[in-house]
Amino acid sequence: MNRIGRILTAVVLIAGGTLFAQPHSATKNLKWEPFNVGIERAKTDHKKVLIDIYAVWCSWCEKMDDSVYTDENVKDYISKNFVVIKMDAEAAGTLHYNGKDYSPAQLAAAFGVNGFPATLFLKDDSEPITLLPGYVDARMFLHVLSYIAENQYESKHFEDYLKERGFKQ
Repeated sequence: MNRIGRILTAVVLIAGGTLFAQPHSATKNLKWEPFNVGIERAKTDHKKVLIDIYAVWCSWCEKMDDSVYTDENVKDYISKNFVVIKMDAEAAGTLHYNGKDYSPAQLAAAFGVNGFPATLFLKDDSEPITLLPGYVDARMFLHVLSYIAENQYESKHFEDYLKERGFKQ
């Protein structure tokens, strides 16, 4: 996960940074699952998991909702390839992960989240793939999604994947 994490951190440098501020609205048109339900659904559907980890006061989380998760190409790709979970890292409640109970804040910390938004990718068996920190625009996010969904992370660096796809900044 370290190599992939470093690679995807480069995405943040290419596509934008992370800042904080205002309220978070619910994203429409994607079937966002509660954490525990989504983890189980991924196992039965044999799909990877995308977890949008946010805080209600985070303006970049709101921007991700308003301009990335509403993009038709992003929505279509996510719907076909991922189980999606929306997790407020500051909410109350208990989440079950790998036989243990966590608060959302504890689980976010366990995955290495230190700012919002953060996008966590898991395999269908809940094994972590990588954590993508910060806001990423829709165009770059589609590249990240296909890199993960097509298992390209197993055999090549993200930068090489982008070059193969003809990505230009």
